[in-house]
Amino acid sequence: MPYNERSKHITEGVARSPNRAMYYALGYEKADFDKPMIGIANGHSTITPCNAGLQPLADVAVAAARKAGANPQIFGTPTISDGMAMGTEGMKYSLISREVIADCIETCVQGQWMDGVLVLGGCDKNMPGGMMAIARTNVPAIYVYGGTIKPGRWKGKDLSIVSSFEAVGSYMAGRMSQEDFEGIERNACPSTGSCGGMYTANTMSSSFEALGMSLLYSSTMANPDPEKIESTAESARVLVEAVKTGIKPRDIITRKSVENAVALMMATGGSTNGVLHYLAITHAAEIEWTLDDFERMRRKVPVICDLKPSGSYMAVDLHRAGGIPQVLKILLNAGLLHGDCLTITGRTLAQELEHVPDEPSADQTVIRPISEALYKEGHLAILKGNLATQGAVAKITGLKSSVISGPARVFDDETSAMDAILSDKIRPGDVLVLRYLGPKGGPGMPEMLSPTSAIIGRGLGDSVGLITDGRFSGGTWGMVVGHVTPEAFEGGTIALVREGDTITIDAKKQLLQLEVDEAEIERRRGEWRQPPPRYIRGVLAKFAQLARPASEGAVTG
Repeated sequence: MPYNERSKHITEGVARSPNRAMYYALGYEKADFDKPMIGIANGHSTITPCNAGLQPLADVAVAAARKAGANPQIFGTPTISDGMAMGTEGMKYSLISREVIADCIETCVQGQWMDGVLVLGGCDKNMPGGMMAIARTNVPAIYVYGGTIKPGRWKGKDLSIVSSFEAVGSYMAGRMSQEDFEGIERNACPSTGSCGGMYTANTMSSSFEALGMSLLYSSTMANPDPEKIESTAESARVLVEAVKTGIKPRDIITRKSVENAVALMMATGGSTNGVLHYLAITHAAEIEWTLDDFERMRRKVPVICDLKPSGSYMAVDLHRAGGIPQVLKILLNAGLLHGDCLTITGRTLAQELEHVPDEPSADQTVIRPISEALYKEGHLAILKGNLATQGAVAKITGLKSSVISGPARVFDDETSAMDAILSDKIRPGDVLVLRYLGPKGGPGMPEMLSPTSAIIGRGLGDSVGLITDGRFSGGTWGMVVGHVTPEAFEGGTIALVREGDTITIDAKKQLLQLEVDEAEIERRRGEWRQPPPRYIRGVLAKFAQLARPASEGAVTG
């Protein structure tokens, strides 16, 4: 057979089976049984602008795969809009959707015995969920990102979805007029596409270029632009060729290529969620990778891109400045990438970057040379201490001070914390503790964009700390620490913090410490009792029972 044993199995199996009649019902001709079956995992959904522009891309992928000599078959995958669910009970389903997406794709690809799969997604969890499934099934695959949204504009300033969240805090604090508040809200999201800064969706899609699983330049294209259509068609053609030549995901996703992906995340100032998701992807690919590996990469890779949320520019600006290939070429020349890693095109990463300039254009300020890095080391720091013996994650760019030590303000849910922030009960120097929001306690490890944005909007971003066993949006910045492990629900020290205790966050020393005598901590530990689970049925209950700690990616399988 022209492809592989998988194709041979399905072709000969169908030929001897009455199920062949069902393929004829789909329009197959006899000769079609000698063609590879390519799954198109379509994340199209009208629930969110991130995914509302995917159907035209799915249609193009089908046409291109068919023209390349394959039989494309579409199946759907779900999505949850993090931006829409933020601050609500629905946010608990966001991380869970990553697992559901991975399970859906694995089920369809394996259940229908497909020869290859093109995964098409937009919102945050579409990317890691799709890549986890790709790594699990290990059939030839490519990831196609739906593209970023274009910036909104209000009174001459670029806007993103985070602008709207921060406006809430400013408006409630009397620092913004109603006209500006409503203007930002109406104009923050002007088109289809995923959130426009170097937030989680763009972090993950960009890293997939470095990983070798997406075509170069594809991750920073805007969803409405014609080049996104062209790139999708080329992706389908490349995938069909990979099926024919037998290039599989685990030939591409290796420890070295993951280092490339993490280096790219550091260089671009990517989301803290990238840590959680690459722990999950490497678990799916059976690659040894831990929190300590992120810290090892952070210390050698500088931040060279000035991107939101802590910087100035959007993903479309990065695209105009040379995109991810320009960043990769700078890192490659500095000896910070493995250029010999295979990509989905069958060429190495170094070969793919041959025609990219060695230096960024002098007429832009988005991408900087290594010698002019914004920060000499990466921004995703792993903190440890008695509050996080198994680790926590902090984004340490954009801070005036990297140390805060102050009284704990303790909240066992997000709503009560938001009420305290918006009613001016939080003061400079305070350290908010938001707990029972981890993988098991939340359950689902919800993102805390609403409280962190409210803090920024009220002008407290440089003077108030926040720690949580939950997560942060890719749009979050400030003196914040998430993924605190062990989580409160499992009896981690974060569960033992009391109002007024002194907490130290020290990004330089990578320390997260409860300044309470160890004997007192142990006395409190003896008194602590695990609360009852918040859900006992359904997908939230399943996740709470199965999820591993955040330090292991919060995976369920």
